[in-house]
Amino acid sequence: MDARKIVVVVEDVDAARIALQWALRNLFRYGDLLTLLHVFSPCTSRSKKKTRLLRLKGYQLALSFKDICNTYFNTNIEIIVTEGDQEGGTIAAMVREMGAFALVVGLHDQSFLYKLAMTHSNIASKFSCKVLAIKQPASSPLRTKTSARPTLDSSTNMDFSQIEIGTLEIPDIPPPKIPYKICPDPSAIIWRSRKSRRKRNT
Repeated sequence: MDARKIVVVVEDVDAARIALQWALRNLFRYGDLLTLLHVFSPCTSRSKKKTRLLRLKGYQLALSFKDICNTYFNTNIEIIVTEGDQEGGTIAAMVREMGAFALVVGLHDQSFLYKLAMTHSNIASKFSCKVLAIKQPASSPLRTKTSARPTLDSSTNMDFSQIEIGTLEIPDIPPPKIPYKICPDPSAIIWRSRKSRRKRNT
């Protein structure tokens, strides 16, 4: 089974964190490479110090996303923090360059997908991979159980027909079954210890 590259866009919004959890639960499989990609806006003053500060903040934000991944075993993660535009051009170029299998985005009011749709009639053609936009459920995002079937975004008339839009799905996980008692009967321990002493005397 070939390893796939899955890119998750890192933004300081709840929708982006929800999208990461969705990808880990529904898309990511053993051996895949998960790329946490954060793109920060160019500094208007072109100050190297401010640019380094923005890069550092972006890296710290990506590390907080990486902490979410730590609850999942065997997760190969890389972090990319780069300077670029907020209209999606940089993200699209990075995804094509990496040869990604899928791009996972948290869909919110200020999402770059909307900005990209304003300048391109078919935004799906800008990417060379599957694009999954995950919307944050209206209530209890971490416990709401919804359909994983992609639906069209009714909040806009933009052409999202080739972009799969879904909501977070948390499957019901039954409690683990314990096949044996953790603490055996104390009398059994005493009996075993007495038996072992008899063997030693003989």
